[in-house]
Amino acid sequence: MRPMRGMGLLRIPRGERDRGQTVIEFVGVVPLILLLLVALWQCALVGYTFVLAGNAADEGARAGAAAERGGDGACAGAARKELSSAWDPDIACGPDGGSMYHATVTLHIPILIPGVLNGFPVDGTAAHVKER
Repeated sequence: MRPMRGMGLLRIPRGERDRGQTVIEFVGVVPLILLLLVALWQCALVGYTFVLAGNAADEGARAGAAAERGGDGACAGAARKELSSAWDPDIACGPDGGSMYHATVTLHIPILIPGVLNGFPVDGTAAHVKER
């Protein structure tokens, strides 16, 4: 690099002064992109948990309503069959005293970053008419 005459200061040609800028911008943006991906994955887990809780409650209520005897056992068994053990379900089943059989499944959302959402519970409820 040669100093330019008449300016009194050392000037760097335009192509030389932008060198490395792309790398610096990339290093600065990558953590933000990764954080966004983790947040999107956590949102997907929340939605999936809602779907699983509702489906397990529906299957449990259907099995409990169709059972001749011991509807609570059939309800809990059918609801657990729809879920893996990783979801740690709490299942409550029983008739309402009328013609309906109710099931409630409570799941705890798995958290990617501990302490962010603290695994709030998600309830899924369903009811079916008892079969006679």
